[in-house]
Amino acid sequence: MSLLTQIFTWWNGQTIGTRFHTWRFGTRVGQDEFGNVYYQGGKDSEGRTRRWVVYKGYADASAIAAEWHGWMHHRTDVPPVDERYEAREWQKAHRPNATGTAQAYRPPGSIAAAGERPRVTGDYNAWTPGN
Repeated sequence: MSLLTQIFTWWNGQTIGTRFHTWRFGTRVGQDEFGNVYYQGGKDSEGRTRRWVVYKGYADASAIAAEWHGWMHHRTDVPPVDERYEAREWQKAHRPNATGTAQAYRPPGSIAAAGERPRVTGDYNAWTPGN
């Protein structure tokens, strides 16, 4: 990654500040199936060990694997690499956040949805001035 990209972008990989902090304080904890790398080191404002992720590609918080989520948010002190994590049968596979893309969910009746919006029926009457 070029030096200018690291200085001026925060959404693509890591910034120069994150790279320096990782070099100075970071201890690599593990990597998930998406290629994101997890670190810990130093202290946060609450006195806990600071934890962070260096995303592979664009920074998208929804790209954190389910097994790493609890560790990142201090719900558990044991990272997934130190225990045998198995997904539960009710857990779905990860799907990236599609907000702002053509694959985003558009409920029926949404202005952004395809097709014609259904007419209003029932007990609703549109407001008109003077009524």
